[in-house]
Amino acid sequence: MSEDHDRADGIVARLGRVRTRIADAERDAGREPGSARLLLATKTVPAAHVRVAIAAGANLIGENRVQELVAKGPELAGLPIEIHLIGHLQGNKVNPALRWAGCVESVDSPEIAARLGERSADAGQVLDVLLQVNVSGEPTKYGVAPDAAADVAAAVAQVAGLRLRGFMTIGANSADAGVVRAGYARLRELRDGVVGSGLAGTSDASELSMGMSGDLELAIAEGATIVRVGTAVFGARPA
Repeated sequence: MSEDHDRADGIVARLGRVRTRIADAERDAGREPGSARLLLATKTVPAAHVRVAIAAGANLIGENRVQELVAKGPELAGLPIEIHLIGHLQGNKVNPALRWAGCVESVDSPEIAARLGERSADAGQVLDVLLQVNVSGEPTKYGVAPDAAADVAAAVAQVAGLRLRGFMTIGANSADAGVVRAGYARLRELRDGVVGSGLAGTSDASELSMGMSGDLELAIAEGATIVRVGTAVFGARPA
């Protein structure tokens, strides 16, 4: 019992520190307080620990894996939260993903958008999606190439059953803050171009999901509206 208490207290304390970091970054960037939302990335995190964070006021949760999304969904059902899928989605896992996720941040092709739209429309729903862009060009990362992003975004915005809400990226794997920040700036510029294009379905694509535990300040400086934080709140993931 004491160990559970200590673990819960640690989660709450770290959550508070991350919120302070976000608030400080918003202030330093001259942004409105609360303009960057905290999404808790809960990959490998037990539902009981997620519930601790929710009890402390967290209301936006992100899962990387559909199997974890499905496993934790019933344990988090009924709580005042929004759940996003933030990991790569395979076409054969669309149906279980749609059961629990209110937003898919990892749309990275017209094909997966079409599959999501078809299933969402069949259910009489409209699913929020973000287009994942590989701003760093690293081959280990998913996402459309930046040069193709505007055209893919315009296509996704036309898919029945979907609502394009913005863009997501994973920052460059670099110790050079300038390189990381430049990638985030590029995503912001892509977003601004799409939103300002006047094309149907693009006017609400304002979200920028970018920045994680180690670089959220850089992302907020470049306009992130969602920062995805896991280890800074829940601790290191199991090897």
